[in-house]
Amino acid sequence: MSEARFIDLETKLAYQEHAAQQLSDVVASQQQQIDTLETALRALIERVNSLSLQEGEAKATPAEEVPPHY
Repeated sequence: MSEARFIDLETKLAYQEHAAQQLSDVVASQQQQIDTLETALRALIERVNSLSLQEGEAKATPAEEVPPHY
């Protein structure tokens, strides 16, 4: 192989390594965002569930309700 061919291959390899590193960085960043969103979603689910439970406890049973004509 000629010297120019080696240089061309080394250049292409360097670009490929750079592109692979950039993609790896993007994937790592996206995973951090996913982890943050999952944590927030779990907190929201717990809050909705706790509010639903509190609302269910606050509602009167049919025996405790005042009839509509009073």
